[in-house]
Amino acid sequence: MSEQQTAAEVAEPQEPIVIQQLKEKFSDHILAFIDQRSELSVIVSKDASFEILEFLKASSNPSYDFLVDVTAIDYSQMEDVLVEYDYARFMVIYHLNSFMTNERLRVKVPVNEKELTIKSTVALWKSADWLEREVYDMFGINFDGHPDLRRILMPDDFEGFPLRKDYPLRGRGEREKFNFGRENV
Repeated sequence: MSEQQTAAEVAEPQEPIVIQQLKEKFSDHILAFIDQRSELSVIVSKDASFEILEFLKASSNPSYDFLVDVTAIDYSQMEDVLVEYDYARFMVIYHLNSFMTNERLRVKVPVNEKELTIKSTVALWKSADWLEREVYDMFGINFDGHPDLRRILMPDDFEGFPLRKDYPLRGRGEREKFNFGRENV
């Protein structure tokens, strides 16, 4: 500790710049910040999620110019999480990376089961195309404005969404019916 630093300055960790920027610009839409094991997450409202992601890509310091992944979590069996986020059953999660600083950031967006739609980010990152299709296919979450939202992993006639918590662990008989398109398999 130098003579010019006070004990309070040393003891109090500096808040990341991107958090300061998000608080300043989107304070009404930030639900929470989580810094766990030096991995930063921000939980934002669905209404402003596209604008926040757009800001993080183009205007924040550092800019998070690479979309690593889009995924979702079904919190239907976790009452404490449901209560905390106004009973939003799903959380869509964007994993971002800054090429400039190699910093990662997770942006989490609560999505209510009754309104299973969130704005597509394909206009920001072309790589979101198949990632959003996978989330749609596995969880049934729609991405408004997606150029080609259809199943990507499951057959077109498949009913249900296999990564939802209410989907049966052993399936609904599709394993017994599956034959690779051939009769005697």
